Amino acid sequence: MILATIAAESLPIESLIRDLAFILILGAVVTVLFKWLRQPVVLGYIVAGFLASPHFEYLPSVTTDSNIEFWAQIGIVVLLFSLGLEFSFKKLVNAGGSAVVTAMIIVAGMMCGGFVVGHILGFSAINCLFLGGMLSMSSTTIIIKAFNDLGLQHKKFASLVFAVLIVEDLFAVVMMVLLSSIAVNSTVKGGEMLFSVMKLVFFLIMWFATGVFVLPSLLNKVRRYLNSETLLIMSMGLCLGMAVFSVCCGFSLALGAFVMGSILAGTSFAERIERVVTPVKDLFGSVFFISVGMMVDPHIITQYWAPILVLSGVVIFGMILFGTFGMLVTGQNLKVAIEAGFSLTQIGEFAFIIATLGMSLGVLDPTIYPIVVAVSVLTTFTTPYFIRMADPAYGIIRRLLPRRLHFLIDRYTESAAAESETGRLWRSLIHRYLWRVMLYSAVLVAMALISQKWVLPWLTGVSEVWGPLLCALLTLAAMTPFLIALSFPASKRTERQRLIEANAKFDVPLVVMTFFRLLIGLAIIIYTLSVTFSVAVGFIFGIFIFMLLVFGFSRNVRRRMRGIESRFIDNLNERELRRSGRRNNVVGNLHMAFMTVGYDCPFVGERLQDSDLRRRYGVSIANIQRGAQVLPVPSGDTRIFPGDVLGVIGTDEEIQKLLPIVEATDSNEAAGPSAHDFKMTTVQISASSPLAGKTVGEARLSKDYSTLLVAIDRNGEFITPVASTRFEPHDIIWAVAPKKQIARLK
Repeated sequence: MILATIAAESLPIESLIRDLAFILILGAVVTVLFKWLRQPVVLGYIVAGFLASPHFEYLPSVTTDSNIEFWAQIGIVVLLFSLGLEFSFKKLVNAGGSAVVTAMIIVAGMMCGGFVVGHILGFSAINCLFLGGMLSMSSTTIIIKAFNDLGLQHKKFASLVFAVLIVEDLFAVVMMVLLSSIAVNSTVKGGEMLFSVMKLVFFLIMWFATGVFVLPSLLNKVRRYLNSETLLIMSMGLCLGMAVFSVCCGFSLALGAFVMGSILAGTSFAERIERVVTPVKDLFGSVFFISVGMMVDPHIITQYWAPILVLSGVVIFGMILFGTFGMLVTGQNLKVAIEAGFSLTQIGEFAFIIATLGMSLGVLDPTIYPIVVAVSVLTTFTTPYFIRMADPAYGIIRRLLPRRLHFLIDRYTESAAAESETGRLWRSLIHRYLWRVMLYSAVLVAMALISQKWVLPWLTGVSEVWGPLLCALLTLAAMTPFLIALSFPASKRTERQRLIEANAKFDVPLVVMTFFRLLIGLAIIIYTLSVTFSVAVGFIFGIFIFMLLVFGFSRNVRRRMRGIESRFIDNLNERELRRSGRRNNVVGNLHMAFMTVGYDCPFVGERLQDSDLRRRYGVSIANIQRGAQVLPVPSGDTRIFPGDVLGVIGTDEEIQKLLPIVEATDSNEAAGPSAHDFKMTTVQISASSPLAGKTVGEARLSKDYSTLLVAIDRNGEFITPVASTRFEPHDIIWAVAPKKQIARLK
């Protein structure tokens, strides 16, 4: 009772629930209307938000804006968590080069464009700089929702757009530090900006390393207890916990939620988590988009309509131009580049964050904030339409583009995609080298900081004489495995030999890479000892200890570290390993893989005995998972359907040969007819009708008219038709047919 009273006094519970109920009911009505009009649902949410706002006087409005902001923040967190589940760290790394270059081109181009347009509109230099920052960040949440509504989230360009958006969000953290420094000091503090970047990279690596090493193993240990309810509770707890920890580290809630989603995306539970989280995402995501619509103020729009239209045009055409150009520069083909560019035509959350930062620093003109809000809402409203316009725009550009220029683009794309065997080997070695250096350096720095901040003060308090020495010994003992791992070469001996044989100059970068790794390890040891004792002690004993660690430890320690690395890599690729079965040995050289049946699989709908998988591919089907149902040792009469997860036993070669066949899905295929394209209709057969006198089998309604005959009304009596049923004059047939065929059928 006391707790309830305190809660009622501290939180306006009734108004909170009242506002939520009002916007959800209004949102449901408006989105149903938009569904009926075949418009994107996200636009319905924005309209519902405007209708629920105080700016629309003909309906009641929410009582407290902070109530909606509370729910909207939860919506952003869940949306970013869902995005992370679809976009793992591995995908981000694979698309990393293209995403970073494209994001840099977009941010630099839009910053310059925003600065120039702001100057033309009469804003001061600092306002122009903030305006450029606000116009350079596309909205992650808006694009996620638009892609989901349009069914485009699995297209190739969508994954590239997601990568660009994540990189932009990381750039936004650096940009906020940069703008704050300029606003306060009228100059850029390079040290402060560098510290912000290093801090962001450090925490991303630590979150990634800890999560990948711990979570997959933990989830697999409690697999048998994870039904839908417990999986939802655990996943949302991890999401919100990481979001809170992210804020404690000085970052945003959304960044922490995305990181946790990306970690879980690499586990074998990703699909199940995505399925159980979807209702939560839909609920709170809708509140976020409704809150965006509530920012629409008609008075501001009418007063500043010219700057709003100008800035909206800059956002739309600038994002298309720089986004497309960035994708082309990184080797994407023209179609993918245009689709990506047309998807980025809006600004969102970070525009409001940067605007709020400028207002709090007292350097941003108050009139800019409502203008940017109006631009955000307008570009959000047009986003689904521009995404749909990408394919027609590509067709027009392809026709108008000079043949020689088109040839040069295609040739550049092919040359960027083509890579020699030596180039692939060198790229693989660089990736391995970079992730090892960053991962182990981050772990070692974290140990040094923990030792300096907590362990050293505690042990010094226990004993001022022996405390520092004991702290140094414990810290170095904990660091030892990671220092040894850092000193390992990132390449195998055969790989180094192949690179040197291909080009004698390759031994120079290999030597430089080795020297750089050893230098990092030495620097960390010297720093740890210098903080505990003195710089002189750090240098003298640091070099001696480092040489002892590198050359004095046995092969057994190195083998153990390789085992830890192997476990980390297996956890990182758990989802892929489960799919291919490479680490799931059954007996001898046989593996068990779990592959999902695609819609274009050639034996969809067939019985197992008819697909003849054992004779054609040499594999056996051990079980089939269909939704929550598992069919152990299925019989030959069991049919295969899209979405089934087949437990396949075979050799690695047999599984790799079967995988693309089972999971075949044409992602470039145009969307087929939806359920709304079909309609129940009635047709009366006249004496002169070509159907009169024919049997159902002879009429060939299904083949010639794509029509399903449901029933025949003959003199008020409904007849269930069979192939031998004969049509008579004045019969009324009830059929389901495509809307385009109804007129022809009649």
